[in-house]
Amino acid sequence: MRAVRVREFGGPGTLVTEEIPDPVAGPGEVVIDVTAADILFLDTLLRRGWGQDFFPVSLPYTPGSGVAGTVSSVGEGVDPAWVGARVVAETGRGTPETDRIIPTGGYAERAATPAERLVRVPDGLDPAHAAALLHDGVMAKLLEGAARFEPGTWILVAAAAGGAGSLAVQLARAAGAHVVGAARGERKLDLVRSLGADAAVDYSKPGWVEEVRALTGGEGARVVLDGAGGDLGAAAFGAVADGGRFISYGTASGAFAEIDAEAAELRKVTVTGLLDLEGNTPSHKRELTRDVLELAAEGRVTPRIGAALPLGRAAEAHAGLEERTSVGKTLLVV
Repeated sequence: MRAVRVREFGGPGTLVTEEIPDPVAGPGEVVIDVTAADILFLDTLLRRGWGQDFFPVSLPYTPGSGVAGTVSSVGEGVDPAWVGARVVAETGRGTPETDRIIPTGGYAERAATPAERLVRVPDGLDPAHAAALLHDGVMAKLLEGAARFEPGTWILVAAAAGGAGSLAVQLARAAGAHVVGAARGERKLDLVRSLGADAAVDYSKPGWVEEVRALTGGEGARVVLDGAGGDLGAAAFGAVADGGRFISYGTASGAFAEIDAEAAELRKVTVTGLLDLEGNTPSHKRELTRDVLELAAEGRVTPRIGAALPLGRAAEAHAGLEERTSVGKTLLVV
């Protein structure tokens, strides 16, 4: 089968498409014929060699941590009724010490994964949309739980044109909250407006935090969802209202935002990091996956897919994420 491989850490050019042996379903596993593979910003970081202490990947490896497709075979102990089912599932091996999954194995024509990770795709839902929701939909639901969206309150979503951010905008608006979406450039701002945000601001321009405060009546947003990280995320902290909540989950700027604990305490702002999100466990995440897939099947949320590229263009997909030119979700399709 064809698969994208990383043989050395480095830039997008290290991604090459090769023929490798088909996977075989071991005990408790299934093989999925892949229709679409999810791409996360995390994939670009691991490709460069970042995070080996947390996500130890061994060269050579196939990137990717989740797919949508059809179960083609099952291993010992797995119900054969799964064969032919349309599913989404995380790929990659787990670590014995934690619930963490090492994100590998997704960018390929076929993927083997434990059957316990399977989630059925509802009838009528596009498999590409299902793949786009596998991680970002779950993240948006986790953010919804942590933010406690309420009617009439102001929410700032930084990196609102990204996969999780665009879904968070939709969930917040559905709950009756007012939303300011922050993004970079007019193409992304147009997308944010199309999602139903009350306002869109360009966080690459000076004075954007003051603009957010003005839009929210001078007080700032009751909740800030930071999908940007780095300096942009740290700046977004200035847009949260005193007594509000700041939830940092993204590294689109290359690192998580660093927030001064004393400043947060002084302003009575609750700061929540990615690993602090309640329910961020494999079993609960599968429940959230089912929930968000049903929402999509009902038309209540829609992932915005900006690019769906073949395996051979994986380097282009990674470059778009790193250069921050991608709008919406980027997938690989088989």
